[in-house]
Amino acid sequence: MTDKIIKPKNALNDSLPTPLYHQIYVLMREKIFSGVYPNGSLLPTENELEKMFGVSRITVKRAMDELAAEGLVSRQRGRGTTVTFSNPVSSSSGTMDGLMGDLLNIALETSVNILEFDYVKAPPHATDALQLPPSSIVQKAIRTRHKDETPFSYVITYVPEDIGRSFSYEELENKPILALIERAGIVISRAKQTITATLADDTTGPALNVTIGSPLLKVARIVYDEYDRPVEYITIYYRPDLYQLNLELSRVVGETSNFWSAQQE
Repeated sequence: MTDKIIKPKNALNDSLPTPLYHQIYVLMREKIFSGVYPNGSLLPTENELEKMFGVSRITVKRAMDELAAEGLVSRQRGRGTTVTFSNPVSSSSGTMDGLMGDLLNIALETSVNILEFDYVKAPPHATDALQLPPSSIVQKAIRTRHKDETPFSYVITYVPEDIGRSFSYEELENKPILALIERAGIVISRAKQTITATLADDTTGPALNVTIGSPLLKVARIVYDEYDRPVEYITIYYRPDLYQLNLELSRVVGETSNFWSAQQE
């Protein structure tokens, strides 16, 4: 007589069209991304996962194979399944000083691949952002940033021509663009930033090595100098599994208010 498998409550959902192995894969991947299973730690054994989810060994094995195929774990006979996912690149800026520090740190941790570097007629959304007359010439650059040879961001920048002419293609490969703008004598004072969710398309998907339709984090930023002139318009698409954005909040309590406020300069 075989032992009856008792399935834990609320573990998996048989009524979903998603296969059970994929549900386990998603649940375990989220635990890896959230740090429940940090880099270098061992996942539960296949036998433990069978009991945890109330499924067969074949189902568990397929889920683990999915994690391994994504490069999140390493499987070795006799040694178990080890998490190989590294912590994502992190930005925690709440001020311009913090933003500059984050960008410099990212530059040190990553490498750049320039896909496009040219002087072009600015598209309407760039002229609006940079407050330029129609048909103005701007420097346009498209880059991918890589961490450990894996692409994690796809970056499009527009810079007014007079500023863009102050640095070269080769310099952009080695330094953050804001550092190059400051080197030109520009004093950066503030930035306006919008963060949204989007889906990978036929351009960003292949560039970031994700399937079309995968979720991405989109950051659009306009940077201003001390005279409130826009000096850079940048749009960045991040892989959310490789990049996280942290924001420091301060508690604001008053007679008519009780809320969280982002750190300001």
